[in-house]
Order: sequence, then C-alpha cells, then structure tokens
Amino acid sequence: MDPPAHAQSADAVYDALDSGPDGLSAESVRERRAAHGPNEVARDAGRSVFRIFVAQYQSVLIYVLVVAAALSVWAGHAVDAVLITVIVVANGLFGFVQDYRAEESLAALRELTAPTATVRREGTTTDVEATQLVPGDVLELTGGDVVPADCRLVETTGLEIDEAPLTGESAPVGKSADAVDADTPLAERTPMAYKGTNVTRGRGVAVVTATGMDTEVGAIAQELAATETTETPLQRELDSLGRRLGLGVVVLAALVVPLLLLQGTDPFQAALTAVSLAVAAVPEGLPAVVTLTLALGVRRMADENALVRRLPAVEALGGVDVICTDKTGTLTRGEMAVSRVWINDSVVEHDTEPVEDRVHLLLRAAALCSDATPDGDAGDPTERALVAAAEDAGIDVTALRDDHPRTDEIPFSSERKWMGTVHEERSYLKGAPEVILSKADHVLTEGGPEPLTEAAADRIRAQVRTFADDALRVLAVAYTEGDLTADGVAEDALVFVGLVGLIDPPREEVADAIAATERAGIDVKMVTGDNVRTAAAIAESLGMHTEVMEGRELAGMTDETLRDRVEDVDVFARTAPEHKVRILRALQANGHRVAMTGDGVNDAPALKHADIGVAMGIRGTDVAKQASDIVLLDDNYATIERAVERGRAIFDNVWKFVAYLLSANIAEVAIVFIASLFGYLVLPAVQLLWINLLTDGLPAVALGADPSSENVMDRPPRDPGRGIVDRGMLGLMGGLGTISTLLMLGLLLLTLDGAPAVTPYAMTMVFTGFVAIEFEKLYVIRWLRETPTFSNLWLAGAVAVSALLQLAVLYTPLRRYFGTVALTVSDWGRIGTVLAVALPAYLAVAVAVRRWNRSKR
Repeated sequence: MDPPAHAQSADAVYDALDSGPDGLSAESVRERRAAHGPNEVARDAGRSVFRIFVAQYQSVLIYVLVVAAALSVWAGHAVDAVLITVIVVANGLFGFVQDYRAEESLAALRELTAPTATVRREGTTTDVEATQLVPGDVLELTGGDVVPADCRLVETTGLEIDEAPLTGESAPVGKSADAVDADTPLAERTPMAYKGTNVTRGRGVAVVTATGMDTEVGAIAQELAATETTETPLQRELDSLGRRLGLGVVVLAALVVPLLLLQGTDPFQAALTAVSLAVAAVPEGLPAVVTLTLALGVRRMADENALVRRLPAVEALGGVDVICTDKTGTLTRGEMAVSRVWINDSVVEHDTEPVEDRVHLLLRAAALCSDATPDGDAGDPTERALVAAAEDAGIDVTALRDDHPRTDEIPFSSERKWMGTVHEERSYLKGAPEVILSKADHVLTEGGPEPLTEAAADRIRAQVRTFADDALRVLAVAYTEGDLTADGVAEDALVFVGLVGLIDPPREEVADAIAATERAGIDVKMVTGDNVRTAAAIAESLGMHTEVMEGRELAGMTDETLRDRVEDVDVFARTAPEHKVRILRALQANGHRVAMTGDGVNDAPALKHADIGVAMGIRGTDVAKQASDIVLLDDNYATIERAVERGRAIFDNVWKFVAYLLSANIAEVAIVFIASLFGYLVLPAVQLLWINLLTDGLPAVALGADPSSENVMDRPPRDPGRGIVDRGMLGLMGGLGTISTLLMLGLLLLTLDGAPAVTPYAMTMVFTGFVAIEFEKLYVIRWLRETPTFSNLWLAGAVAVSALLQLAVLYTPLRRYFGTVALTVSDWGRIGTVLAVALPAYLAVAVAVRRWNRSKR
C-alpha cells in the first residue's frame, strides 16, 4: 500500500483491500487465495544432506592430504595412510554435524505460525486454518492468540501484543487503531499486528494486509535463504595454506627425483624418498589438531555459558574488532527494577533503606494495585519490579494482600493508561503521571494530604521530566478513601502519593567487560530499538561513548555516508530490522570483522551476515539461535568478552602449532635435499615418517590445551589482511628451519668423519638429534607467544612419551626396522651440545619476530 497501512485510517485500509467489517465473500476468498497462495513461509529446498556432507571435503588442504595418503599406500606405508584417512574422515563428519544443524533456521521460522484463526466472512465469525487466510480477511484477536498474518488493527480494547519473536523487545506493546506516520519504525507501529507475535491481553479486530512470504516474517525468510554462510578467517587461511603446500609438494617431487637419479640412486629408492619427503612436507596433523583445539575451546566456552554451533567460530570470535550488541538483557539485566521514588519534594534512592512512612505507603499502594506475584511468576515486568521493591523495603506483599483483599478492579488499558483496585478501606490507582495528575485534587505531604495547587502540579511535572531525562520509566500512584468509577473519578478526594522511577539496570559486570574489550582494541556499539534518551543513559552508565544516531536519520543516509558516520557513532537507537543489516554491512565495507548480537526473528539476517552471529539463549527466538554461530546461555555481554579471550587463546594455539609443524617440515626437506646434492641419503623414508609421527602426534596435539597468555586481551585484534602464515610467521619458520638444518648438517659431517656414505651411526645421530631439537624448539615457540613454560602438564607428558618412543627405536629390537644403532653417553653429550647451541639461536630469531609483530600492531 502507498501510503503503508499503518499510516492510513482503518476505513481507508478497508477500502484499499476491498473489504469491510463483515469480512470477505467466499468467492472473493477463493480468488485471492489463487492469487496470493497459502499463508505460510515457503519451504526452501536448501542444501541436501549429501551436498552438506560433500562440502566438508571441498578444501585444498583436504585434497593435499588425500594425495598424501595415496602416495603413502603406493610407498607401502600403510600406517601413515590410515592415520591421514582417519583424520580426513573425522574432520568431515564433525563439520557435517555442525553445518546440518545450521540448515534448521528456516524450519524454525515456519514454526512461528498459528494453526487456526478466528475470521469474519460474510458477516459470520468462524475458525479457519491460518494457512487459508488472504489479504482483506477480518480477524478477531484475543489474549493468548498467535497473530496469524500481518494485519491492520481497526478496533482495540486494552490490546497488548508481545512482539519479542519479531523485534526482541521483551515488554508487550500497547496497540490502538489510530494511524501513525508512514516512517514510524516497526517497533512503534501501534496500529499493526505482525505474523508470529503473541496477544498477551485485551481484544482487537484487524484486517489482514499481508500473508505468507509478503509478511515481515516472510521477508526475513527470503533474506535468510539468500544469505551465504560466511567463511571464517581460519577457514580461508587453511585453504590458502593447503594451496601453497600442494604446489610445494609437486615442485619438491619434480626436483628431488632427478637429483637422486643423477647421483646413481636406484629409481625405486629415489621415488620412495621423494614420496616420503612429500608426505613429510604435508602437515597431516594440522586438521586434527585444529579441530581438537577448537573442540577444547568449545567445551571451555560451554562451561562459561557460550554455546558454539560452528567450530571455526571459536577462533573467528577472537579476531573481531567491532561488537554490535543489543541493550535489553545483554548490557542490562533484561528486567525492570525500581531505581528512585519521589514523595512531595523528596527523591529517595531505592538502594537506600526507606524509612519514610510515605515511601512505605507508596510501595504498599503500588503492590496492592498490581497483579504480579512475589515469586515473579505472574505479572508484567513493571508490576514485578514494583512488587520486588515492596518486598525489598520489608513489606510482606502476600500478607499485605491477605489483610487488604481486592473487592473490585478497573484493569489497565492502553487507552485509559491507568489501573485501579478497590479494597475495603481504600482504592488505589497507578499509571501515566500526567493522567493520574489530571484526576488528583490532593497531594500527600509530610503533614498529610493537602490540596493540589498548580504550583505543586508543576513541580511534579518537572520531577517527571527529570526522571525521564535519566531514562527512567515513570509511574504515578494515588489513593482515595472511597470507590472508583470506570473513568477514574474518585467519590472522595484523590490523593497523589508520589512517583516511581523504573529502569532496566545495567548488569554489574558489563562495565568492566566493555572496558576490557575496548582495551583489547575492540569497538563496542549499542544497537537497540529503545528510544534515544534511554539508550544514551545506559551507554553513559557503562562508560561507553554516547554519540547517538536514531533509526530515522540512518534510514535517510546513503551507504557511502553511513560508512563514514558508522565509525564515530557508538549508540544506534530506534533501529528497525533493516537498519541492523545496513550498520553491519557498512562496518564490514570499512574492513572490520564484526560480531553481532540478536534475539528476535528480525535479527536473523544480521546474525547470518555477521562475521560472528551471537544469539541470546534465554530471550532469543529459535530462528535467531539457528542463524547464529554462538548462543549465549546467560544473555550476558560479559560472556562475549570471555569468549573473545578464549578465541584469541585458541588462535595463539593454532599459530604455535603451525609454526612448530611447518618449521620442522622445512628443516626435514632441506636436510634431505641438501644432503642428496652431495650424494648422501640421510633420514630414509621410515625415519622421516617416524619424525612426522612424533612431532605431529602427542606434543602438537597437547598444544591445543595450552592456557591463554596473561596479556592476550591487551593486544589489538589481528589484522584481517594478515593470515596465520604472514611475513612474521615466514621469517620465524625460515629462521628456525635454517638453524635446525645447519645444525643437523653439521652434526652429520661431524659423525661421518669423512666417510663416503652415510653410516647407520651418522644416520642415527641426525635422526635422534632432530627429534630432540624439535622438542626444544617447541618451548621456544610457546615462549614467543608468551605462554608460561610449565603451564601445560599435558604437553610435558606428551613430550616425555614421545621421548620414550624415540628411545625405544634406539635400544629395543625395533631399531632393526629403523636402521638405527644404540647411542653412547658421549653421543648424547654431542646432541646436548647441539641443543645448547640451538637455544640462543632460536631465541634470537624469536625475539626478532616478536619485535616485528609488535611493530605491525
């Protein structure tokens, strides 16, 4: 419609839809159903189970590993082939389970529908299947109903609708039939009711304006179906690494075989050596260790109230540099609480002990004029806060109500804006201050009730504005000694008792969490549907910057202008669903990695577009959870801060493993390649594969259990343009690999003592020396990432077990399979000397790399 339905009168909407109060004719219904189709969210075919499974193996690194497994089989190394195959299959299965769950988001959307609807057709009221509704149908809505389609309200009686499934806002919204401005945000369109929301109280009549995929929920479903799953930085970097390794293996094989043949090596032996080098160059343990490291992080995060739905999201969260967060329930407690009360010219903070009799009277009156129960199981958020404040003041609300039973009541309505209860000795009112003030003729003072003068009324209005400026929701409380009429007129004097200021208070731990994330170089932006004043006040109380942009202003901006402004604005208020996506895209276009929180159905597209989507576990809808990467089980921003820390620690562990593994592979390849140029066949295939097993095995896996360094949250986020294997990493791998290569070649020359061919003794010295030097290098790499040396007992145990395995191939009958000999004490002394020389050289490279990394932050 143009203008939209919420901006037109009820009669105009009837005319535009060719309908009326009695509803549609049967013929008209048939024609419209044929034109518009069923009132349901279309089922998207999505990805089949087979396609999801196959997608897990569409990675270059996986392709390289498969080729390595095939080469291992050809070379007769079945154990290595089996190990690689198990790793590949296990990783694929784990990824399949995660991705299959993510496909459930559209299915969850389809659950937001009512099975039946009460509709007027040809003047008769009847129940029909909600899927059979068409535009122009006239609906009757009552408390407990699920709204079956988008519709324009034409009559309301105390109607309130919980729109949390759509907007995420927890408080029910009062509805009316009065038109609003065309550009009114969705959350403020009081004459509209939307498919999938819930009627909490009152009654209404509405005319259907949109069905099926034309509804707000349908539009969200279309956007979800069109959104491609975001690939995490770690996934992209591992894929890039796989490409490089694959190319390197091909080049390596092409160089080594001709060189060995020129040296007179047997062709089979030359091919076997090339295959062994190729397998040694491929980090077959990388997917397994990355998966294990992420899985350990997932388990720890679950213990800290963050449930991870996609494994790579754990690491990706550690790389974000902007967090766009909801306010209600995430930065705040998600429940109303009394902050301050006012009694004639006196403001009392609720967290101080109330001793004033008038404060007790105010809280007793508010508790009696409420339907909430002391246990919090009933009543709306505001009434629960009033009852809780009375209990905190030492008032036993249950006993109070028993002593002063309610004999009659006038329920709250959005038109009336107040509620009244009648008791034997008094009647009480609570509601909008201006309304209550207009009905009162006395005000309660320290000396008792006195006539309400205009000056006193002005002071009350000024106090209401003061409370409102502090983002408090304000209610007025009054009483009369007599009964009440339906319009709130008291038979006797109506005494204005005071004001109650309520707020959804910030969580106590959130201010420190925001400060911690900002120290970590992460910008925090509040994106909320609340009004500007409330949003700014909460932001200020949390120590955030308070430059605010309203949704209306954002809607009028071009994408280019928004990209400029989004860097400086920290609070976005009165945002509509589409605003969140625009804010997200503007930040991403500026090169940011963005984590977006959300809980409503309307948040699902933003959650899926974000680098990391974070859904609320308590208030969040199923649709939001299914579209997210991480679900906060406690809806708490502080949990995000802990998850970021965990993500950074996980990246550190992956970084350490890649540096350790690839520097070892570089040294292995270089030693064999350089020695072959001089006719020496050092480190035969079986020894290379054994070294691979020891270094890729338990020690590397145990790195996944490394704790985070103490300063992990004092670093800025890593540059999104720098992968794991950046210039710093290349320098580290090259430096460490060169040191290992030179020392091992020196050890080879020393033990050969001029012999024309490699002896079993020389081979054993290089073989064992290389294993020992790798264990030493492992701890240097951990030191470089500022990990305490003795902080990982699992790693110490893994190194000990691997050392014992190496001793077993030297001093047991196994040595005949490896071509080794038993080493003497003096031989171990030589290896110790090599380790003593290697340590300062390794540390020098590590210091240089650390300085380079810091210079690039």
